[in-house]
Amino acid sequence: MSRRTGVAPSALRYYEELGLVGAVRTAGNQRRYARHMLRRVSLVSVAKRLGMPLSDVQEAFGDVPMDSTPSHAEWQRASRRWKRKLEERRRAIERLEHELTGCIGCGCLSLKACALLNPDDALAATGAGPRRLQVLTEEEPADDVR
Repeated sequence: MSRRTGVAPSALRYYEELGLVGAVRTAGNQRRYARHMLRRVSLVSVAKRLGMPLSDVQEAFGDVPMDSTPSHAEWQRASRRWKRKLEERRRAIERLEHELTGCIGCGCLSLKACALLNPDDALAATGAGPRRLQVLTEEEPADDVR
């Protein structure tokens, strides 16, 4: 599997611990992966390249069977779940891009805007870091995409 996918054996073991992929053991205790695991490992690799958390991949793969080749319908359901996660990430990036045009973090770069959006640095009481951006991200309702 490592040679075929380019994924390090240690990463494959980690993915197995997380329940993202499955393998059977031989009498000599070697891992053997079913052919349909190639797709799962490849999708995990793509998610990693996109910077997606493995927890999102776990959620997307939620009901995709590991003990048999998944059906087209099962992959379609997983694809829809993954698409929702990607759309959530896209919206978060767009919000960040919008916020960055006028303000970096909050700490912003405009004293005029800061006086309007965060008078007397009131957001300092809510904790360190980019408070307005974090609140927007945490409060954003997830759209139900079907």
